[in-house]
Amino acid sequence: MNYFLAKTEPSTYSIDDLKHDGKTVWNGIHSNAALKWMRTMKVGDLVFVYHSGGESEIVGLMKVIEGPRIDPNDETSWIVNVEFVMKYEGTVTLKEVKTSHEFDDWALVREGRLSLMPVPEKFVKWVKAKGFKVA
Repeated sequence: MNYFLAKTEPSTYSIDDLKHDGKTVWNGIHSNAALKWMRTMKVGDLVFVYHSGGESEIVGLMKVIEGPRIDPNDETSWIVNVEFVMKYEGTVTLKEVKTSHEFDDWALVREGRLSLMPVPEKFVKWVKAKGFKVA
């Protein structure tokens, strides 16, 4: 199993929307770098949901339930189906990630505009140590 991070504007589609819907098609990604990572996603992979804008924070988890494929509504993009796993009681903010300096080489810190990216194993361990569930 791999971990990814997917960004969304909470005013467009939030963790609460996903919780309400139960599952959804994750779409709208056009960056070549993000699409490269999306094409590597597998059923069962876990995805941190990151609300961008405002506080910029990780707010929960979702799971890939159907693997990547070309978006039938936009042949320049790909999609995956995901389902809600959990909403965190608290959040992990981008500020916390940056001030730790443990992840200065991670795309979340280096390439702030990337909408989907893999998550390094050391980050998963760091989040667990902070008391957040990751599975």
